Amino acid sequence: MQNNEITRDSLLSTETYVLRIENLSMHFGGLKAVDDLSFHVNRNEIFGLIGPNGAGKTTVFNCITQFYTPTRGNVFFTTDASRLQKGGDPSRQETLNLVGIPVHKIISLGLVRTFQNVEVIKELSLIDNVLIGGHIDFKANVFEQALKLPRARREEKAMREKALEALDFFDIADRKDMLAGGQPYGVLKKVELARTLLCKPKLVIMDEPAAGLNDSETDGLTQNIRKIRDAYNCSILLVEHDMGLVMNVCDRICAISFGRFLACDVPEKIRTNKIVQEAYLGEEE
Repeated sequence: MQNNEITRDSLLSTETYVLRIENLSMHFGGLKAVDDLSFHVNRNEIFGLIGPNGAGKTTVFNCITQFYTPTRGNVFFTTDASRLQKGGDPSRQETLNLVGIPVHKIISLGLVRTFQNVEVIKELSLIDNVLIGGHIDFKANVFEQALKLPRARREEKAMREKALEALDFFDIADRKDMLAGGQPYGVLKKVELARTLLCKPKLVIMDEPAAGLNDSETDGLTQNIRKIRDAYNCSILLVEHDMGLVMNVCDRICAISFGRFLACDVPEKIRTNKIVQEAYLGEEE
């Protein structure tokens, strides 16, 4: 099954996929956290990555974003030519291998992520936390920003308008000037998602976005994931333990166990896949 998946991926054109993982492996000493894994995420697709605890899901994310350099394999990402070189045609798509690219440059390509634990600065307001996501688009240098010269003022004004739009997208614009410290957990989750939107994403990687949310907030998250995909014309790669959310929102799902590929299909077929069921529930005697 794994070899067939690789063959299908290899035939995809850059018009079809935004991300292609090919024979990805990540070893920590003798531990194989990810073992010869391959899958792809189509453009404008909501794609789920599932597996039991310790299956290697977060390690896969860290390899995609180059927090870890894979032991072996390739991570192909398709983005606008304008993100790769100044003056490039924004309508033309180009594919590059992310392996070896410095972590701080990944975000400029349009690949952004959230984390299992909310990453906000409690001493800053909600809008200032969102503005952090727009740092890659600031052209004014430190000198211009320190003296509040015209270009710096124009950029800051434009970025604040975008940040306010992102907060309004999640219906929390009325809290923009409140400090992040003391805000409800569900609001902070929205702030983290809003921050990703300032990066003009091609692909948003979400690591357990429903963790810590109640049923009502999880329902809202389901709607927001679809809204992000549709409004920002981007793809979503989702790791989540809430199977109700995954089955409801994802177009396709890839199941892994001990870092190895199990199956990749539409939610209905993953739900009834015996190999996937055994990985989660154990094999019957």
